[in-house]
Amino acid sequence: MSARVEIREVGLRDGLQQSGTILPTERKKEWILRAAAMGIREMEVTSFIPPHVLPQFFDAEDVATFGRDVPGLLASALVVNLKGAQRAFATGIRKVNYVVSASEAHSAANARRTTDQALDEFDRIVEERERSGLSGSVTLGCGVATAFGCTIQGAVDPSRVDEIVARLAKAGADEIMLADTVGYANPQQVARLFEAALKTVDGVAMAAHFHDTRGLGLANVMSALNCGVRRFDASTGGLGGCPFAPGATGNIDTEGFVYLLESSGFDTGIDLDALLALRKDLAGWLPTDKLDTPLAKAGLPLTFATRNATNLTN
Repeated sequence: MSARVEIREVGLRDGLQQSGTILPTERKKEWILRAAAMGIREMEVTSFIPPHVLPQFFDAEDVATFGRDVPGLLASALVVNLKGAQRAFATGIRKVNYVVSASEAHSAANARRTTDQALDEFDRIVEERERSGLSGSVTLGCGVATAFGCTIQGAVDPSRVDEIVARLAKAGADEIMLADTVGYANPQQVARLFEAALKTVDGVAMAAHFHDTRGLGLANVMSALNCGVRRFDASTGGLGGCPFAPGATGNIDTEGFVYLLESSGFDTGIDLDALLALRKDLAGWLPTDKLDTPLAKAGLPLTFATRNATNLTN
């Protein structure tokens, strides 16, 4: 059997946070239903950030509650502080994601706190989960943003990334993600950081979040795969980017990522034709956003449906 790779669709959260179009709640719900129907098993559906900061997420409670009840789908949500986590916990959503920046400059711009203060806030979120009796039912993930470099600060010390990973694991994170927030990573750097992180954590799932800002997104994916990483973020149409990091353009696109994995012998469980159909509709839903993904332009090759992908990778 092919090795399974889990893709978390983040277009509905990360992809929309810089969009010039406020997507109606019913469209968001349609996106969730279609994602689940095509085989996506985890989706970050919203962000519990105050609407005056990011108006896109005015309907966070409604969307989170809806996603929570979709059969076969693990709906997750992003929070940036304890108050947001309390709002998320109250919806009954089963996974909550937090972010700590390895870059002090990015942490100040994005969260208005130092990295250590952000780690302290994660401790409080873990304590709140325990106090609320949710330790056995709510998964806590934490991303390490700008792990590979920062457009504000520049270089980020790899040893600092490893310190953050170790502290998150000790605090009680169920999943830790290394994120290339601004598209600075290269495959060699990805291998070094993930090899170090995997040695640091014990029993904590590791995941990756890559952007394609400089065209290396999928090359970085392959490097992480070679390290044994099997959990990744991707965004339909390549939508997304951090509004508090200059030059942070889109994520790796889900359709190209699924094609890469499936044609390389991995199993995603995702119906690529249905995904491409959704991507086409997204272009109409989000007329001010650029969805520029090669697979959508060229289409699937005639050999894709019949090739023995596993044998071709030997």
